[in-house]
Amino acid sequence: MSVELLCEKSFSNEDLEIVDRFVEFQQALIDADADKLDDILLDDFKLTQIPNRFQTKIEFISDIKDGSLKFSKSDIMNPTILFDDNSSASLISKVRLTAELNGKELRWISNTVASFRKIDGIWHIVEWDQ
Repeated sequence: MSVELLCEKSFSNEDLEIVDRFVEFQQALIDADADKLDDILLDDFKLTQIPNRFQTKIEFISDIKDGSLKFSKSDIMNPTILFDDNSSASLISKVRLTAELNGKELRWISNTVASFRKIDGIWHIVEWDQ
């Protein structure tokens, strides 16, 4: 698997659901699985790559599908889950990513915040601030 969860603590219940969903999201990025990404990301999803640089769900998935952005590795380091209420939460973690952007390989560690919303019992990502 190209996604590794680097963490000594164990998760249970809703925390585990969110961590698993984020791992699934990262793997879908690596697999360039547009259908899976469409399922995980809400329609109003917003990606913040750098301050004042945003992408919508459609733009982000398009970059993955056309190969201009190819993820190859993700290490999720010591995630913490914070709940706003029963249907919204955030995963906060350092994430070491390896990707190819327009033919150039990049590696970086991001201070990630992924915002989740629970709809019909399933956690979806509404925002990814990387």
